[in-house]
Amino acid sequence: MAEITIVAEAPRPIGSRAAGRLRAAGRIPGVIYGHGRDPLPIAVDGRALRAALTTGAGLNALLALQVGDETHLTLAREIQRHPVRSTVTHVDFLIVRRDEVVSADVPINLVGEARKVGQSDGRIEQQLTSLTVHATPTNIPSHVEVDISEMDVGDTIRVGDIDLPTGVTTELDPEEPVVIAARGEELAEETGETEEAAEGASSGA
Repeated sequence: MAEITIVAEAPRPIGSRAAGRLRAAGRIPGVIYGHGRDPLPIAVDGRALRAALTTGAGLNALLALQVGDETHLTLAREIQRHPVRSTVTHVDFLIVRRDEVVSADVPINLVGEARKVGQSDGRIEQQLTSLTVHATPTNIPSHVEVDISEMDVGDTIRVGDIDLPTGVTTELDPEEPVVIAARGEELAEETGETEEAAEGASSGA
């Protein structure tokens, strides 16, 4: 995965009013940190950032931030958004090396059609929508796929069943359910039991 180059301004003005003026001008305030260097406040063009984070790599795009004569290889982390408009308001950029293993959350996409489940009046319930993986920055997958086409009522696909790309690992429990297939009433009963347990724990606290 090739990096995407974005020009960053540094240092940027500090403070909420200054940040508001930057956003009004189409700039997104942020900070570069990592590998022992002091955090560096920066600002990047909002359109350039949006374009970079909506490629096939998604939020795990490898970003080369040009700050004057320096270029920092980074990943966007701690992306803050406006509570109503959902626009990006601040981004922390983590400095990385191409040869180091980093952690990243990648979405889990279900593929295929679980016809047997539908024929048995069942339904598919996705328990896990993203997976925390470990890989070098260029090997972070944009997503992982889980094929549900052979599932039948009573089947469960777990983390250990996911076929991860070479060089990609996860520390999640292999027995963690990702997708379950059950009849509607069974899922409703499980949900009810979970809610009752939560209520009991809350009342006993």
